[in-house]
Amino acid sequence: MSDGDDLWRLGIVVGGGLLAAVFGLLVFVVVPGSFAELLGVLVTIGVVILGTRAAGDFADSAFPDYNVAQVAVEGPITRDGSTPGPIPGGALGATADDVVEQIERADEDDAVDALLVKLDTPGGQVVPSDDIRRAAADFDGPTVAYATDVCASGGYWIASGCDELWARRGSIVGSIGVIGSRVNVSELAEDLGVSYERFAAGKYKDAGMPLKDLSEDEREYLQGIIDGFYDDFVERVAEGRGMEPDAVRETEARVYLGDEANELGLVDSIGTRDDIEDHVEGLLDAEVSVREFEPEKGLAARLRGGATAVAYAAGAGVAGAVVGDDHDFRLRF
Repeated sequence: MSDGDDLWRLGIVVGGGLLAAVFGLLVFVVVPGSFAELLGVLVTIGVVILGTRAAGDFADSAFPDYNVAQVAVEGPITRDGSTPGPIPGGALGATADDVVEQIERADEDDAVDALLVKLDTPGGQVVPSDDIRRAAADFDGPTVAYATDVCASGGYWIASGCDELWARRGSIVGSIGVIGSRVNVSELAEDLGVSYERFAAGKYKDAGMPLKDLSEDEREYLQGIIDGFYDDFVERVAEGRGMEPDAVRETEARVYLGDEANELGLVDSIGTRDDIEDHVEGLLDAEVSVREFEPEKGLAARLRGGATAVAYAAGAGVAGAVVGDDHDFRLRF
């Protein structure tokens, strides 16, 4: 980007802010009476902020100073970014729909030539993870995923949709597997004098209900669901990483440090963020400037997210869960 473009960007932003200020003063201060003048000052400030922001957005689109987009997937992956807990609706992990929207927005941006996918996630819900993977795979240009602390399960599923995966030496990578779980409180219910009566249409409708023991047939049915997801996981990783399916299965859902993951072919390269940018410069044959695409968050959402992040850091679980409407069988990457 040239110095002339910088001056144009600055001129647009300053001009937009001044124009908004003059408009606000005329409409909300000069014309109204005394009471409105006080209110008008406050409204004018708001108009100036909005006008400056709009001018800044226009300047960014008219004179972009970036050519690489970064999208982050951090925390457990769910559809809405929240997990069950003491803070209802608290934003804790990666909101799949938001991440997909950011990738698609970057893909539609003519200034963006490459995509970085920052991964720091232990995994999460199956379909939301796959939505992100598909969006990354559909991006028109080089896609480089890189692991910071953790790239496991659903995070690795997403990485398999990118052209490359980088990691740090101390990154935790892998956990290519699927887990299902259910709580069995049938003996406790019996001790408390609570009985389970079944009213259902369909043999397996209540498979996984915690108030009853699993029959062997139900156990086989639920295990079959997990096996099906696992087979799909292995195929996606093998295809994305250019590995044999048997080699993927031999990992047996282990996690590895970055160096060992690299030796096994689960990671393409080991390096820092600077190393990755240098690599992308080589791919694009141009100097790299990165812009992070992220959803806007209000103050309430930021405070809520900070509180729940503390709970997560204290050990509130390592993955999201897919919970059916009619039973308590949980399935997750």
